[in-house]
Amino acid sequence: MSNSPWSSQALLQQVRQEISQLEEFHQGGMGWLDESADEQASDKTVGADKHHNDRLGKVETSQVGTFLAYVNQEMWTWVDGELFLPVAWFGTKKENLCKKLGVPEGREFATKIELGLQMIERAKAEGLPFEAVGCDTLYGRSIWLRRQMATQDIVYMADVPADTRVSLRCPQVGVPESKPGSKPFTKVRVLSADKAVEVRALIQSWAFQAIQVRAVGRGFLEDEFATLWVWTATHQYSPQEETLLVRRDAGGKLYYGLSNAAQETSLEKLAWMKCSRHFIERSNQEAKSELGGDELRAQNYLAWEHHLALTVLASWFIAQTQHQGQGDHLRDESLKEEFEMEKLPRLSMANVRERWRATMPLSQLTPEEATNLVVRHLVNRARSRKSRIKHRHD
Repeated sequence: MSNSPWSSQALLQQVRQEISQLEEFHQGGMGWLDESADEQASDKTVGADKHHNDRLGKVETSQVGTFLAYVNQEMWTWVDGELFLPVAWFGTKKENLCKKLGVPEGREFATKIELGLQMIERAKAEGLPFEAVGCDTLYGRSIWLRRQMATQDIVYMADVPADTRVSLRCPQVGVPESKPGSKPFTKVRVLSADKAVEVRALIQSWAFQAIQVRAVGRGFLEDEFATLWVWTATHQYSPQEETLLVRRDAGGKLYYGLSNAAQETSLEKLAWMKCSRHFIERSNQEAKSELGGDELRAQNYLAWEHHLALTVLASWFIAQTQHQGQGDHLRDESLKEEFEMEKLPRLSMANVRERWRATMPLSQLTPEEATNLVVRHLVNRARSRKSRIKHRHD
């Protein structure tokens, strides 16, 4: 892991190329940016620093990776990642440690947001078939990132915090006129008399509509959504019109997103884009908890890159197996009516594990036993879902 010269980037590129070659993935796909931290025992591990670790729920010595996942309604997988190196790692105090741990000489400091844009640009250049890019509030609140994606004709759905300020009319931007005898203004500012307001203050402007986003284990994800055309601008960036999408869940909690999607984009499409964040959370969980993404104990830079590439390869292997399982084994379409479902369940991670155990040299099940176990599991999931829906309606 630490010294082998094979290229992690070549492997990651191959994964993205394989996804691009599957025609059924050419529609409905999204790229999703996110980050994840792994606790480290030593601050001598490359990139280690005090970070807020969501998995631990506290600030702890951790490595942070930024990740790009490809998701659609049928599958999800990591496709790229970058190790975040805090600015302290580029100072003279850590110069010798960086050399020892193999940090590339040409590596320069980049924020998580800048690393995210690098991955998006790589994926686009290689033809990864995503229709839009999604990101959480860490990335979404960056007007720089949103402008960069818009400039490159990349559609985005960016989560933003409730205190994000927007205008309902196109603001006027320019250099203010100086008063006689005073120092002249030189910097561009927003000149409009109408002040920008926080998105949470616009609740009276929203007309919510209930939308079934997707099927879930307990029935359907059905929340309320509303949109409003708004303008965003700062002294650095000229005004740009964006769609403010608001999601209200069953508990009344509000979530906000800004998008540059075309005006004719349906509310159903925008709702799917907003809620597809669930799938990168699943990607992160499976990569770390199931595929060993959090088990690297080596300290150097190359080891991290190699471990990432092998984790992405395993993630794509699982996604491929799930996808192929849908086509290799015919299913009785009458089961949809019996279980009152639009489509039958996909293979879970546990199902894939059971199937592959049967083909390993020390198999614990025969192939027939493994198939029967998977079938029984899928039927039980479908029956359980039908029962939950029935009890909820009762």
